[in-house]
Amino acid sequence: MTKDKESAVRNLHFVYILTLVFETIIHFSDESEFVVDMSKLGLIRVRKDLSPKTKVLDMSQNYISELHLSDIGFLSGLKVLRLSHNRIQCLDISIFKFNQDLEYLDLSHNRLQKISCHPITTSLKHLDLSFNDFDALPICKEFGNLTQLNFLGLSATKFQQLDLLPIAHLHLSCILLDLEGYFVKENEKESLQILNTKELHLVFHPNSFFFVQVNISVNSLGWLQLTNIKLNDDNCQVLIKFLSELTRGPSLLNFTLNHMETTWKCLVGVFQFLWPKPVEYLNIYNLTIVESISEEVFTYHETTLKALNIEHVINRVFIFSQTALYTVFSEMTVTMLTISDTPFVHMLCPQKPSTFTFLNFTQNIFTDSVFQNCHTLTRLETLILQKNELKDLFKVGLMTKGMLSLEILDVSWNSLEYDRHDGNCTWVGSIVVLNLSSNILTDSVFRCLPPRVKVLDLHSNRIRSIPKDVTSLETLQELNVASNSLAHLPGCGTFSSLSILIIDYNSVSNPSADFFQSCQKIRSLKAGNNPFQCTCELRDFIQSVEQVSSEVVEGWPDSYKCDYPESYKGTPLKDFHVSQLSCNTALLIVTIGVPGLVLAVTVTVLCIYLDLPWYLRMVCQWTQTRRRARNVPLEELQRALQFHAFISYSEHDSAWVKNELVPCLEKEDIRICLHERNFVPGKSIVENIINCIEKSYKSIFVLSPNFVQSEWCHYELYFAHHNLFNEGSNNLILILLEAIPQNSIPGRYHKLRALMAQRTYLEWPKEKSKHGLFWANIRAAFNIKLILVTENDDVKA
Repeated sequence: MTKDKESAVRNLHFVYILTLVFETIIHFSDESEFVVDMSKLGLIRVRKDLSPKTKVLDMSQNYISELHLSDIGFLSGLKVLRLSHNRIQCLDISIFKFNQDLEYLDLSHNRLQKISCHPITTSLKHLDLSFNDFDALPICKEFGNLTQLNFLGLSATKFQQLDLLPIAHLHLSCILLDLEGYFVKENEKESLQILNTKELHLVFHPNSFFFVQVNISVNSLGWLQLTNIKLNDDNCQVLIKFLSELTRGPSLLNFTLNHMETTWKCLVGVFQFLWPKPVEYLNIYNLTIVESISEEVFTYHETTLKALNIEHVINRVFIFSQTALYTVFSEMTVTMLTISDTPFVHMLCPQKPSTFTFLNFTQNIFTDSVFQNCHTLTRLETLILQKNELKDLFKVGLMTKGMLSLEILDVSWNSLEYDRHDGNCTWVGSIVVLNLSSNILTDSVFRCLPPRVKVLDLHSNRIRSIPKDVTSLETLQELNVASNSLAHLPGCGTFSSLSILIIDYNSVSNPSADFFQSCQKIRSLKAGNNPFQCTCELRDFIQSVEQVSSEVVEGWPDSYKCDYPESYKGTPLKDFHVSQLSCNTALLIVTIGVPGLVLAVTVTVLCIYLDLPWYLRMVCQWTQTRRRARNVPLEELQRALQFHAFISYSEHDSAWVKNELVPCLEKEDIRICLHERNFVPGKSIVENIINCIEKSYKSIFVLSPNFVQSEWCHYELYFAHHNLFNEGSNNLILILLEAIPQNSIPGRYHKLRALMAQRTYLEWPKEKSKHGLFWANIRAAFNIKLILVTENDDVKA
């Protein structure tokens, strides 16, 4: 079988396969039934391992030559059986007697020569026996019971008028007659009456000139298809005579010619024949023009034809008059004309006001000169010029100037550019839908658009940004700028009526969160498949998307994924989360700064209140003295305690210390360290204080208001208290010579406050009678024998 024939049949079966097979498959899938595909497996017989629950069985394109009852009889629930393109020669209808649910049976493209007639299930809707080797039409009287039959495909090499009488009462949707092998003796004519079908499809031999002289009559025919029509000037009338009976009825509205090879003269003759007929829609697919093209007389009288559709034209005439070719079409008085996928380089402007409302010249070779200065297409509403050779958008605008009714213009898939900067474009004001997709337009296109356009398609161009100064698109409702290089979502300040925006597959990385506030009328946004940068700037946009209806943002969340940074790549935007603190600089500063400020203020207050600098200075001096002590030779460090006590006092209290305290203690052999007699000349005061405290078993502090006012006394108290914790012993003796009011102690002397509050001190009594007890308490504090090292011993050491 030829490819042309198979292609034609596929076209015919398309609707029925969709409605019967696929709907059945979907229905069965919902019921968890079985769909078995065994096509193209090289089978020579039906497999025996089929499930009895099988509902759809496809064994097409194999090498099966026989069918038996045992092959499919056990498939009681079978509804669809495809056995096309096999090698079956004989068919016994009785093998289907147990398949009472069978609805679709395809036995086309086999080698069937005869069938044995038997009753068959009445549920059958699709029966195809076409493209077989039958001599006569394979019609059984039992077929008359198929009241649900919609499609019937048959083959025959000869006809008798009443061949189809058994099914005359059936109301079929389509009958396919394979006439590839049809022949009749010369000067003989046959007749065939087809009573009731809406569509009749006749397939002829692809390589033979049309010569069929059968008289076919059909009642209520609505659509006639002829496939494989090969004509020349000699047999053109044979086709026209053949069509005379078929086109007689008033119900024939659609006429289709598939794979037609003809001369230009014959084609014009067919047009002229069909012009007064009731046909409203004429379709020609795969047209080949041969021999010559010359001017033909065509009378454009009144016609019911509304639409002429010609797709895929091959012109084998290389030298011809273009005027002769184009004039026939340009002057037609139909409303819709389609000539697509042809080598036409031009189309003439009608010489008088045209009836065209729809023109489709997709995939031709039209240039910018087409329809220039044309003022006769005033009724034209839709113009499609896809896939041509248009280059200048300015000239396209000029082309529409005289098309006063034009509403839809499609000039996609061309090479259109606009490089002018004056924005002085001329468009007819009636255009509301404009398709400029798949061109090479840039940002400047927004300065050359129809003023009242409502739907604008600019996808697959070279647009990087939408100028903010565009002022003529207030009526724009739908904008498609997908597959460009836009970096931002456009606001709706320029497009105040915008309701649909398609901007996917661009370079939008950080869409503005203000988009939905700017575009209050938006009801559909498609912005997926962009390289979104998942940073703080994107967080507000994500929140705004989640606040609108899911129907508004198309493709959310599947098409919206992070592209940067690498750690988030591929993450859906809905799963991208970042804290408010990390994104809000002011909040971050406040969060860090306020605690720092509070800490600084607190430290400052404490420093002032506790005289922290003073203590730091003391610590520094203590550390320096200890560091110097570590550098002293070892023999100087190996010494024991030299004094029982170091006395710290104010110079104003020296009389009491020298006249009372020291004599009383030294009388008891208590060795005393005083600064005026034991400090080593040349050393610093701090170093002498530390050395005296460390060489003394006890430190006596004579407290008085004068002591409080002496900073050096406080140094000595600080170092002695530090030595208390350092040595782990109780080495402080506090003597209160005079009462000290608490409010007279400076704030920085908090250690003195603490010692007076926590430790027991000896108070010098004013009454002489109590002096004895005082001295007894003093002596009791010195119950230790010192291993005193004399100065000579120190020298020897």
